[in-house]
Amino acid sequence: MSILATIAFFLILASAAIQAAFAFRKEARPDLLSHWLLLAAALLLAALIALRSFAISFPALTGTFESLVFYALFVCLLGFAYRAQRKLPFLSFVQFGATIAALALLAVASSPLAPKDALAPIPALRSGWLVAHVAFSFIGESFFIVAFVASIAYLASRDERRRKECDRVTYTAVAIGYPIFTAGALVFGMVWAERAWGSWWSWDPKETWALATWLVYTFYLHVRLTRARSGALPAWIAVIGFLCAAFTFFGVNFLLSGLHSYR
Repeated sequence: MSILATIAFFLILASAAIQAAFAFRKEARPDLLSHWLLLAAALLLAALIALRSFAISFPALTGTFESLVFYALFVCLLGFAYRAQRKLPFLSFVQFGATIAALALLAVASSPLAPKDALAPIPALRSGWLVAHVAFSFIGESFFIVAFVASIAYLASRDERRRKECDRVTYTAVAIGYPIFTAGALVFGMVWAERAWGSWWSWDPKETWALATWLVYTFYLHVRLTRARSGALPAWIAVIGFLCAAFTFFGVNFLLSGLHSYR
């Protein structure tokens, strides 16, 4: 892993440690430093993506390593933005969960599962539609991470006020992430597939699991809005949706083969 990613990893680790330390304090106040460490880590990861993009003369989002770095980058940005905003209730465990997720993403990026060489993409991958497809997909999934953590907290809590706060955070995260994910994973992905392979849809494993993820979150919004339901059911749907999203990337990339296997 590059020096920039390594420094970012330790900044995120320090942020997680500070958050954990404050979680055991008697005062309910959140700390004043951890979110700035997340922002610094995000800037370092953005610089890493920019340098690798310059090296290959194309946006460096077409490989597993770059995808994981970009994913971690945006999760860090969300952790910072969630702490800085004032409209939603701030739940420290949601920020902590996002921080741990960013750590996990960088840990996988540092493993042998993610080749580190900055290589120019093959002709089929040199498309602006692919860049938009990858970027919007991971931005949407970053919001799904927040929804997942808030849903787990909802299911683990017995305090009704805390449950309402968790439900609000979950719904807001899905409501923002859903259209972004829809545009990236489905719309931009289909346009790129038609340009690269001559077909809008091929029922490739990654396409199939991306559709399954989209359907789960569509069902979540249906239950949450059309049927005006809150409670354990929407929380469980949000958990299942994130598990589908995680399998779409990790499971398909490392366990299955298909048109996306070169990523």
